[in-house]
This record gives sequence, structure tokens and C-alpha cells, in this order.
Amino acid sequence: MNRHRFHDVRSRYPASDGLVRPHARPLSAGRPWRYVKCMCRSSEQGGRLVALFSVAVLALSLAPRLRAAEDRPLSDFAHLVQRANWTEQWPTAAGEMETRDVSGEIWTGAMQAVLNEQGTLHIPARAEPYYLDGPLVLKSGGRLTADGDAVIRLKPGTNTCMVRNAHVVSFVDRPVPKSTQPDQDIVIEGGIWTTLATSHRERNGNRVGASAQANPVFGTAGVILLHNVRNVVVRNITVRQSGPHAIHLGNARNFTVDGLVLDDTQRCGVQVEGPASEGVIRRIRGRSADDVVALNAWDWKNYAPSFGPIHHVLIEAVQGSAGDEQTPLGRDYAGSFHHDGAPENAIRMLPGVKQFHDGTTLDCPIHDITLRDISGIREFKMYDQPNLELGRENDASASIGTFRNIRFEKLRFDRPSMIELHANADGITIEDVTLNHPLPADWHLLRIGPKSQTLRLGGDADPTRWTEIFSPDRNCTVRNVRVSKVRATGIDHPIPVDRHIKVIELSLNPDYPQTTPRGGTGKGIWIRE
Repeated sequence: MNRHRFHDVRSRYPASDGLVRPHARPLSAGRPWRYVKCMCRSSEQGGRLVALFSVAVLALSLAPRLRAAEDRPLSDFAHLVQRANWTEQWPTAAGEMETRDVSGEIWTGAMQAVLNEQGTLHIPARAEPYYLDGPLVLKSGGRLTADGDAVIRLKPGTNTCMVRNAHVVSFVDRPVPKSTQPDQDIVIEGGIWTTLATSHRERNGNRVGASAQANPVFGTAGVILLHNVRNVVVRNITVRQSGPHAIHLGNARNFTVDGLVLDDTQRCGVQVEGPASEGVIRRIRGRSADDVVALNAWDWKNYAPSFGPIHHVLIEAVQGSAGDEQTPLGRDYAGSFHHDGAPENAIRMLPGVKQFHDGTTLDCPIHDITLRDISGIREFKMYDQPNLELGRENDASASIGTFRNIRFEKLRFDRPSMIELHANADGITIEDVTLNHPLPADWHLLRIGPKSQTLRLGGDADPTRWTEIFSPDRNCTVRNVRVSKVRATGIDHPIPVDRHIKVIELSLNPDYPQTTPRGGTGKGIWIRE
């Protein structure tokens, strides 16, 4: 395992949680602190490097931003508010959808005028919601805050994100170049943000979360959209009843998401597209019908604005929602997958090798990630998954993806859960796991090897349309696996390693399609050293 030294660390001191933080000091005029990169070492391992991550801390997240006395409140721009009438779809107590007539105020122009004039906007709470008919755009140095109970809604049919940075760019046909003129030093804090996804099927015309209505940047899909950014903070927000990802990040360095409540959302909580590094994602909780957190270095080309490595990210204090439901891939496939609204309660990490249309490739590994203090999650998805919408022959990882130095610690499970790994990996550490449930006979904490599952397109009638979801014919090799301190309810002796880890070797199903899945020829290879 590689050794590393501290670098670019200024004014550091150890905090109680083992992190290295900067001392508080006044902000320099017009410029926040740079991020501080640090490494975490475990004293219990005798100084051996067992977790490596970067902690991103903006001065803006530690102290109030200094603003000139002439900053004006939002009420000074109320003359720019527009009134309009429209309809919204809402469920009745019986679960039926009804049409409601709405007369509301559209605040997009007024709020953007505040940002354009002074670079900072505060949205105070009020009895009525604020409506937007397009995204609020933040330039470098911009700051948007809202009272915790201020409700901001996206007007039906807008179909854009609600907040974004100014210079969003897409690189779906090539690697992200070194110079992209990123937006920097942006803070978004507070508020209850909703795109009006009032049921798991009803989006009120706000499905995508694109960067703009006209000429949107390809692959953008967030309530809060931050692509091509450096030194950004999103803190203490609630995303309620929304169709796009709550926070869609990509081509990002030195980013912090600290405090996100998912209130019945339909897509991922925090979706990070590569390249991305030096990030902190913490205090995420709530109910989402998709992954709570997703690190997608490789992704389907019809969904992502960019691809590339993801590294040095800390994910901590993540809490899934209660209940045993799990969102399946729907059988009524019709161009996009249908979720039934149940919580997914999963964290995804997806590496791979991106192949562009000209045949060139880009390695998209995921490395130096720490996940800790995690509860309510039933699956950690670390497996290969080709593009089901365009077909694996049109978009699949050129070879199996790669993980390095992935650390899990302080995991708490109240129901059978697992880490599923189908990628080449060097350095998987799992430590301090509490299992508050009986252990089923077939339970394993870590499963190494390929998966096979059949998606029955068109239902049961026509098996010729069925397709394989995963990559069951690919092998993966895993080394340097360490599992320790696993405790289970009712078991007072150490759990043997064969209950911790299962190595999978698939075979073809001779009865397919009478029975499913098809199976495959791939296997997991665990090198014990």
C-alpha cells in the first residue's frame, strides 16, 4: 500500500474525530480560504495508513461572510415579482390525483436581480411559497442563503434545475480538459426546495432538472446543479418531492455537502460525476427512491455531463429511511426506468473505463474514499452496470472498473444488508460493524464477484426482449481485504470470515428463460496475502 505525506496543510490541529481542521481566522478581503488537504492515519494500526481522504473546509462554512452595509434585502426587489395562474397535480387523501388552480408569485427575476447586483441573496421565510420559473445562477463568489422554513417551488412545466453555477459545461465526447474556467467560492445554504414531484408518477412537468430551458447543457439533472466548480459549499437544505437529483455535482474539486434532508425525492440525494476530488459529503438523511449518495466516475453516456476519476472523498453521517421496502427496476420499461416510490436506501460507487465515440478511452477509477457512521443503508453498490437504455453494445465500460483504498467504518445495520463488489480492487477495509438483526443463512457482509439479474422488458410474454442487467461474464480480482470488529445481536463470539465474505463464481442457467436469471461465466478472485 502506498505511503503518503501531509502536504499543503496550513494552521492545522487535530479535532476529536481525528480530522485535521484549520484554525479560525478572519477572511481576507474578497477571497475565502483555500481548501485544506489532509490524510487520516489510524493509531490502532501503529501509524499504518488505513484511511486516506481529503477534508474540504471553506472559511465561508466556518464564519459569517463579511458583507458591505449597503447590501439590500430581497424585499427591495419585490417590484420585479410577477403574478401568474397555472394548475398543479396533487394527490387526494384517497390517493387519486386532482388538479388544483394556483395563483402565485414568480420570484425568479427579483432574486436574480439581487444576485446580479450584490452577489449575495437571502430568502426569508414567509407564509406563502416562492415560485421560480427558471434557475437562479450563481457566479464565482456568490452566496445564496434561505431561512430553514422558506419554501421555494419550481413552477410546473419549467423542467430545469432551481439553482446552478454560471459556467456549466459538458464533456460527453472527450475527457475534461485542464482549463474549463470553473466557478469558485460558492455557498448555498438553507431553504426547502421542491420541483413538485407530488407522487412517484407525477412530476408536474419538472422531470429533468436541466441547466436551462433553451440549449441546456447535456446530462444536467439536479435541483441544485454544480458542475465545473471549485470550492463550493451546500449546507443545511431540504429537498422535498423532487424528480431530479437533489444535488448534482461534477467536474468538481474542493466541495462540501453538509446537511441534506431528502423528503420523498425520486432521484439520487447527492450524485457526483467524475472528475471529482477533495470532497466531503456528510449529514445526509431521509427518503429517496434512488441512491442516497452516488459517486459515478463512469456513467451511462445519455445521463452524465462528464466522466473521470473520483478520489479523496469523505462520506459520513448518512442515514437511510426506515422500512424494508426496496425500489426494484420496474418491468414496465418504456424509455426510462420506473420506480415505485419505495426508498432505495443504497450508496453507489461506479468506476469503469469510458470509451468515447472515436474509440479513445478514459480510465475512471475510484480511490481513497472513506465511508463512516452509516446507518439505514441496505446495499453498497460497487458493481459494473452497462447501459440498459442504449444497450450494452452501445455503452458499457471498456473493461472492469477499479477501486483503491476504500474504507468503511462505523456501519450500523438494522436489517440484512451487504456490500456488493464487482470490480478490481486493492485495499478494502471494513471496520466496526454492528448488526442489529438475526443473520440469515445466506447472509454475507461482503460479496466479491459478478451479478446476474434479468430485466423482463415487455413483461413475461416475450423472453426475446429480456436483457441482462449486469456483467455476469466478467471476472474481478480483489486484494488487501481487511474486516474487523463485526458484532451481531445475540452472538457473543467472533463471526468467522466465511460469514463476512463470499466469493462468487457464476454458471450459466441451463433452464433459462424458463427460470431466471441467465447466469454467466464470470467469477470473483480474492487474493489473500
